[in-house]
Amino acid sequence: MAFFVKIIIAVIVIVAASELSKRSVTLAAILLAMPIVLFTSFTIIWEETHDPQIISRLTHETLMFILPVIPFLFLFSWLLKANLNYYLSLSISCIGIALATLIVQKFFH
Repeated sequence: MAFFVKIIIAVIVIVAASELSKRSVTLAAILLAMPIVLFTSFTIIWEETHDPQIISRLTHETLMFILPVIPFLFLFSWLLKANLNYYLSLSISCIGIALATLIVQKFFH
């Protein structure tokens, strides 16, 4: 059941952001920046386990994966503003995120 709740919430957020971006990019960005799926997952895990250590470790691990993404959101935006092809910009950003994630995992994990 929890699996389907997570899927439904993720789909709702994706569709809502997509539709909202047609009316207001700012509101869509706010929706995407909100950790709705993250906190819903934490709550479901908490209800299943009542183990603060699992939530604590999950929070730490999540942070270790979020941190490398942030600089590449700026890069992705800059590449698109510089009129670079969307898919090339996305590929460069994804490769950068993957490399940065490996570095963060190697040195800070």
